[in-house]
Amino acid sequence: MLELTYQVLKSGSDIRGIAAEGVPGQTVQLTDEVAENIGYGFACWLEERTSPSHGTSFTVAVGHDSRISADRLTAALIRGLTLAGVNVKSCGLSSTPAMFMTTVNFECDAAVEITASHHPFNRNGFKFFTKQGGIEGSDVADILTFAENTPKEPAPVPGTVSETPYMNHYAEQLRNMICEAVNADDYARPLRDFRIAVDAGNGAGGFYATKVLEPLGADITGSQFLEPDGMFPNHVPNPEDKSAMEAISESVKRNSCDLGIIFDTDVDRSACVDEEGREINRNALIALASVIALEGNEGGTIVTDSVTSSGLKTFIEEELGGVHCRFKRGYRNVINEAKRLNLEEHTNAPLAIETSGHAAMRENYYLDDGAYLATKIIIKAAQLKREGRTLGDLIANLQEPVEEAEYLMKILPDNFREVGLSVIEELTAMMQEADDYVVAPDNAEGVRASKPEVDGWFLLRLSVHDPVMPLNIESNTPGGVHKILRDLREFFRMYDVLDSQCIEESEIG
Repeated sequence: MLELTYQVLKSGSDIRGIAAEGVPGQTVQLTDEVAENIGYGFACWLEERTSPSHGTSFTVAVGHDSRISADRLTAALIRGLTLAGVNVKSCGLSSTPAMFMTTVNFECDAAVEITASHHPFNRNGFKFFTKQGGIEGSDVADILTFAENTPKEPAPVPGTVSETPYMNHYAEQLRNMICEAVNADDYARPLRDFRIAVDAGNGAGGFYATKVLEPLGADITGSQFLEPDGMFPNHVPNPEDKSAMEAISESVKRNSCDLGIIFDTDVDRSACVDEEGREINRNALIALASVIALEGNEGGTIVTDSVTSSGLKTFIEEELGGVHCRFKRGYRNVINEAKRLNLEEHTNAPLAIETSGHAAMRENYYLDDGAYLATKIIIKAAQLKREGRTLGDLIANLQEPVEEAEYLMKILPDNFREVGLSVIEELTAMMQEADDYVVAPDNAEGVRASKPEVDGWFLLRLSVHDPVMPLNIESNTPGGVHKILRDLREFFRMYDVLDSQCIEESEIG
């Protein structure tokens, strides 16, 4: 059992912890006993919140990514679920979005994906879904409370386990989606003229090359790291990682591909590169996804996180005729805001997307699904090819910042949230009095202010989970980041509660 409360395993709307030996000083938290208790706790939570959709017993799908602790944690979680009388469909190597889809079209009441996204090999965790989507952080806290405090009493009838290779069904859905949307003369092979490289980062995304693209006629030469390997020997499986993006870019150029697709470990995020190996990521990815999402949704609202560029806002609103809603950092926050706008304010919000690559379309249950986004992009590429155009043509007018930088300042006291909010409040007050800055009127977190002199801005906010204050700065004028940073240095020097050494040592500054 854990020496501390199970609540230390809560990470936003997920559970995460150390699950394997191999890193000095890091002790395993997700033991067999803990994982079994979490399975039992999830069953208790389901019993309290809902009723089985078929019969008297719940059915839960369980899948996992390629992590080295996956098989052990899967077995332990299933023991806890079946002890409580839950029937389990064990799906093996699976993507996180596919596990949610088992609740849509596979008669499952709920689903669990065992993953820790792009985190190091020794970590793992659990993501939970019901038919309503991913559960909230408060739900995770309740599950952990059940897991820690509820005596495990066997159900009168133990649950059953059936091996269910759901990913085959999921891949078929994506293939059908491409065939229908492209509607090529050779209907069953609409990608026969495409060479597409897929980089799965040794996670769960290799299926996309071999079970989606190749059967549709695509040449997948250049695809790499498709084999599951929980030690991630080639690069961090994360589209935000520089080395990962360089790897797929080089493969596209080396193999003369039309397009490259890269996934994170559990395939809820993706990014791409064009035929010249240029990244379509972060602001550019949001811009491309917005073009696609606003087709048939003219004037619709695109919800993003808070760190998107000013150029993106201009592109969405002036180039595409949409509305840009800049919201809080954190993919769950972005998705929930899009849902709220859509349901409560009757706002046409077809897309919620974070710069990390989490993209959730309303047409796909507001599910952040990297493979679905990749599929939409490939469909658009195929349609454009008929017109002699490329994906780059769609976002040619997006202005990317000339300079950008991010600094992570650690908050030293234990009451880091209180301290961070106080710093933000005082910086906001200072910016409101400054003659050369304009505080953004539409910012949902932290303080964002622009400096017209350099056509730039900064955003200071609290990290979603950690005792850290990220500071993002962008400028469309060379030297602009330096000027903004110079303005802020004296302010941060007043706070011994912050470790602002990264700002002091900045090469830009």
